[in-house]
Amino acid sequence: MNLLLVEDDPHLSRDILTFLSATGHQCEHLDRGDWACDYLTNPSVEFDAAILDIGLPERSGIEVLQYWRSAGITMPVLILTARNSWQERVEGLNAGADDYLGKPFQREELIARLEALHRRVTRQGRNVLEVGGITLDLEAKCVELPSGERPSLTETEFAILQLLMQNSARIVSKQKLLEATCDWQDEKSDNLIEVYIRRLRQKLGKNAITTYRGQGYRMDNP
Repeated sequence: MNLLLVEDDPHLSRDILTFLSATGHQCEHLDRGDWACDYLTNPSVEFDAAILDIGLPERSGIEVLQYWRSAGITMPVLILTARNSWQERVEGLNAGADDYLGKPFQREELIARLEALHRRVTRQGRNVLEVGGITLDLEAKCVELPSGERPSLTETEFAILQLLMQNSARIVSKQKLLEATCDWQDEKSDNLIEVYIRRLRQKLGKNAITTYRGQGYRMDNP
């Protein structure tokens, strides 16, 4: 893969660059947020994925990510966060990050997560989504589990699953799920989504979809 690393810690940057090179990946390095914004405005610059630290000088990683997404830059982004800072993880995912990794981390996990992001994007190009080993074929209208089983889904179940998988690692509100599947609203709408989520869990596995009370639902890669 051709990767971009945006990290201001010289020791960590050197370690990541050395490991990526040793595992056959190319990687360019920037250590300031404002440079990361300017660098990707060049249309000739393309990367398979970016590793983006949250705590950068000049412009924070969150600001960089928001700038990239507002500029239409859609490459997968893995953010590096403080080990126990769930606030940073939530803020990063809401800003458009595709995955996160808390410091300190194992280099092998970094590679595994980057390769998983790359596989996901490649399959999306073929109208196939994959999250947590579950594969959704948008053209064939079928889902395949890690076991190889292909449970049957109703049209509404398929639409809900597609929206969750397209927004993997992000919380999708009940309202967004309703808008994607219903042409009407009433007092029973929230309960209706809960019914469909329960059915999907029965077919995909009870841990396939996570509930966030008062916020919505999310699917994650393990």
